[in-house]
Amino acid sequence: MRDFISMKDFTKEDILEVLKIAKELENKNEELLKNKIVGSLFFEPSTRTRLSFFSAAYRLGAKVLGFDSPDSTSLKKGETLRDTIKMTEAYSDIIVMRHNRDGAARFAADISKVPVLNAGDGANEHPTQTLLDLYTIEKELGSIEGRKIAFVGDLKNGRTVHSLTKALELFNCEFYFIAPDVIQIPEYITRGMKDKGIKYHLISDYKEVLSEIDVLYMTRIQRERFENIDDYQKVAGVYVLDKESIVGKCKDEMIILHPLPRVDEINIDLDDTKHAKYFEQAANGVPAREAVFAISLDLVEVSRSEKTLKNIKESKEVVCENERCITQFEKTNNKYVVDNNHKYCYYCNRDITK
Repeated sequence: MRDFISMKDFTKEDILEVLKIAKELENKNEELLKNKIVGSLFFEPSTRTRLSFFSAAYRLGAKVLGFDSPDSTSLKKGETLRDTIKMTEAYSDIIVMRHNRDGAARFAADISKVPVLNAGDGANEHPTQTLLDLYTIEKELGSIEGRKIAFVGDLKNGRTVHSLTKALELFNCEFYFIAPDVIQIPEYITRGMKDKGIKYHLISDYKEVLSEIDVLYMTRIQRERFENIDDYQKVAGVYVLDKESIVGKCKDEMIILHPLPRVDEINIDLDDTKHAKYFEQAANGVPAREAVFAISLDLVEVSRSEKTLKNIKESKEVVCENERCITQFEKTNNKYVVDNNHKYCYYCNRDITK
């Protein structure tokens, strides 16, 4: 049994194992999950993630139960996430969960007796999206190693970006973070890169590096993550990709990815160009998530080299300063990690300064 919660839990070898299994399962309808039940808990709206998890489950022979909105559940009556997880584990063999609180997935995994797959927890991480992103890069470019990757858009709140950068660090990649200061990549991520000697650049215009990069990873400015609408209005529409701005100005083999949904940041005139791979990327969510199901339930043979968090401490009081952290809403063990005299939240990965 294995949870898929954070890319911090993976080694390079783990990732390559998942991609290998995904390739083997693509376009096959092997009933590896026959007689298995998937508990699907989506506390936030989702299209691609939810449907691709469903498709993967059905293709492998599983049945799915759950909800796609908390409004129709006992959460409206005040039920805690803890109790929701404890009940769902009794009804299913594995849980897929998307939640609006940072760190909710780690919390759920700690209390669940069945594997938990993180389908996105607040602005924290989205590891299965990362696996399909990596699968797409390998499939389209032939390899992941040493690639130059530009992330554009809302990098502060973009959980897909946070997870993918963690994974790409293992492949000796070079990073370009392109965003206005207010939504630039969090310092706790770049500090980790600096400590490891990984090359990264903070810039404001993707056109400066368009001719150098292998992957342009576009993201949506996430209105729902802004507490102040005025702050959102200041950055809305700041980056727009279209055919004129891309074609002929980038590497011939450069690919454009996007976790979707898009709003207005990619013009539809780019859709029919050889650089646009975001729809293929979304389709790759099925084999990637088939692999995750199979590995989590020990239905395929893989090597076990995953990392484990060390130096985990507990506190009697809430120590995380992130107002969106699950520790602010549920009774947890208030765990934190000490790494090289630096403290960060066990659940949401944010820095702890007190």
